[in-house]
Amino acid sequence: MKTDLNKTLPLSFITTEFFQNPYPFYEKLRSIHSIYWGNLLKYPGWYVTGYEEAITILKDIRFKNRIPLPQTSKKYELLKNIQNDMMLFKNQPDHKRLRFLVSNVFTPRMVEHLRPYIQETVNDLLQQFQNKKTMNVVSDLAFPLASLVIAKIIGVPEEERYQFREWAAILIQTIDFTRSRKVLDNGIAITIILRDYFKELIKKRKNCPAEDLISLLIKEEQQGDRLTDEELLATCILLVIAGHETTVNLISNSILSLLKNPHQLMELKEKPFLIEGAVEEFLRYESPTQMTARIASEDIEIHQTTIKKGDQVYILLGAANRDPNIFHNPHLLDITRYSNPHLAFGYGTHFCLGAPLARLETQIAIKSLLCRKDNLQLAAPDLQWRKLIGFRSLNELPITFD
Repeated sequence: MKTDLNKTLPLSFITTEFFQNPYPFYEKLRSIHSIYWGNLLKYPGWYVTGYEEAITILKDIRFKNRIPLPQTSKKYELLKNIQNDMMLFKNQPDHKRLRFLVSNVFTPRMVEHLRPYIQETVNDLLQQFQNKKTMNVVSDLAFPLASLVIAKIIGVPEEERYQFREWAAILIQTIDFTRSRKVLDNGIAITIILRDYFKELIKKRKNCPAEDLISLLIKEEQQGDRLTDEELLATCILLVIAGHETTVNLISNSILSLLKNPHQLMELKEKPFLIEGAVEEFLRYESPTQMTARIASEDIEIHQTTIKKGDQVYILLGAANRDPNIFHNPHLLDITRYSNPHLAFGYGTHFCLGAPLARLETQIAIKSLLCRKDNLQLAAPDLQWRKLIGFRSLNELPITFD
């Protein structure tokens, strides 16, 4: 039986309290049911807070991905069409074909080869604060690092990489559930800029290949299966968004988590070899992506709940990663947590292709910061989170240090 969520819960998504701390809301929702029908968003649907339920849905291909914009959209047709060609919103068999082609190029080995460049970039960014006592982690470390790395991977010339910060920040809002007409209008403007930019860059790489992702994807085309021109363009734009948002959020959220848990900060500083497990715990504790959505392609029963064909399903990853049925003391940060099967990068066929890169950038950034700076402290008691439902993202993270 469907119960109106708004009549049951005193909280909603669109409140200052939720944006600052969504976890009490998730717990109230979970206490009623791990799969719950509600109309908090524009399209009513099922809100999934249970870990096992989330995994079951994420690995079931009968739950389809959908683009954020309606297929009937005319005003935002350009944005809609590009999203249609993004791997993120594709279903089988197109998703499998696209993922195979991109994963042939975007490999863990390729990511590992970037380790020296990432370390050098982090060192350069931190060097700028050698004689200073304060910095903004978001704008001074996380954002420039993610921007420089993803631009290098794609093949954007170094002198043009600064533009990517603003582009990514605007575009991420267009796929969030809080988007407004103003956000979509801005998104269209940036999409036009990016479309024209990448069309020209792709043309250059076809004539003069380099050792970058665009050139390698073009080479793949020449050897057999291929991305269409539209898919190649959409892949570049998707990487601009994904390559920034996940990594920036993960680095910033991780450092904030440590600052709020000084004993954990001290332990990691004294035992830097714990960094890999620590990053997994940061991913669980403050997941960069908090929600993903699906739509049922037929009537499906999940854990004794019947989800009807056409129903929207909102999977709250941030809630699943704090499910007490799976994680002991889920609201406790523990960088030595032994079992940590979090869902921060999704699950199944849509598991995040950029996970190894986000992990590596975060490991290097945090380890380097803790090595070079002592007495890390928050510089402001009241931090503001961006008003996004699908992502956990700080506006700023000012810190002080010795």
